Amino acid sequence: MRFWHALSGPQAAAIERLAARFNAAQQEYRVRPSYKGTLEVTFASALAAKRSAAAPHIVQIHESLTDDLIAEHLVVPLWQAMADARQPFDAALFPAVSSAFSDERGRLLALPFASATPVLYYNRDALRRAKLDPAGLPATWYEMPAVLGALSDAGSTCPFTTAWPAWVLFENMSAWHNQEFVTQDNDFEGAGTQLVFNSKLMVRWIAMLSSWRKSGYFVYSGRGDEAEARFLAGECALLTSSSASYPALRTRARFDLGVAPLPYYDDFDDAPQNTLAGGAALWVLAGKPKRANRGAARFLAFLARPEVQAEWQQMTGFVPLTMAGYEAARKRGYYLKQPGNEIAVRQLALKIPTEDSKAIRLGDRVRIRSIIDEELETVWSGAKSPLDALNAAVERGNQLLSASPRH
Repeated sequence: MRFWHALSGPQAAAIERLAARFNAAQQEYRVRPSYKGTLEVTFASALAAKRSAAAPHIVQIHESLTDDLIAEHLVVPLWQAMADARQPFDAALFPAVSSAFSDERGRLLALPFASATPVLYYNRDALRRAKLDPAGLPATWYEMPAVLGALSDAGSTCPFTTAWPAWVLFENMSAWHNQEFVTQDNDFEGAGTQLVFNSKLMVRWIAMLSSWRKSGYFVYSGRGDEAEARFLAGECALLTSSSASYPALRTRARFDLGVAPLPYYDDFDDAPQNTLAGGAALWVLAGKPKRANRGAARFLAFLARPEVQAEWQQMTGFVPLTMAGYEAARKRGYYLKQPGNEIAVRQLALKIPTEDSKAIRLGDRVRIRSIIDEELETVWSGAKSPLDALNAAVERGNQLLSASPRH
């Protein structure tokens, strides 16, 4: 069975080891993992090969393409593949992880095998130089200016920065405070969906960041993960970024690295709620013989086993899918060595997701994130007020949604 993925480095080595273990445990199927480049390249390659004999059986695809895959019948939903193969699959996935890859009936469409959530990284050495407690950071955003001010006074030119602003500062900020980001049950109901993130919460949040930027407390580093390089270089003291970056940051940092939960506003009654899991899932590609689909179902069921999930998080930094996987890792003492990964799991599992804090399903999500990034940049440059930028982002995003056939 051909398995195409976008994993590289230690993550690719980890999936190779797991595939080899699956192959050795039975004689009927052999899984052959292949790195195909970025998620975008991997998906494009799978589409190009779909009708050929060389097409893969399992493909790693980003969450933003979920609805398109189902609508175009490009994949076999995981629940259906498991049922057709009569493969037992009783893994109870964390709702915050599974909802991005589930249908309106809660049935799993794909295996979210490379999921992560934002956390707050910090440089303990920088805190010590600023005569701050290196053991931890404040729990709320209201307490954070005192920390950022002390770092600035101690010579830091970048007290705080972030990677992936649209995902971290917008989508997760809304879920963490149980605030509506998009109508229609976070777009699960489809028709008539409207973006509504120009809320009291987000106006306050972006206004606060804007004031921090003017005072030198917050530094904008770009739309992707550029902020991580500045953090590793010691330039920035605090960083919000993906929990999947923890193994690499821990290995490469030349300072005492700390990890903390995302802060929150404590005057929102439901905060903290839960953060969102972002990333990619493993899909069964349509058009293959039933025997091949049975093999794919068996392999994906193997990957969902608690002991495999515990090992996967330890090797890669991605969160486990289930409480059983989390407990397996905890009993092994894994989180004593890598506490940052437990913080990610606890954020996701803190509370059962609500209609406003579960996964966001937007067919035009990539383009909407670009709109958010563009409007945020007008705030950082001083061209627009936070309210004007938020209103513009919502208006532009809703125009995009109204033009989409799905909405």
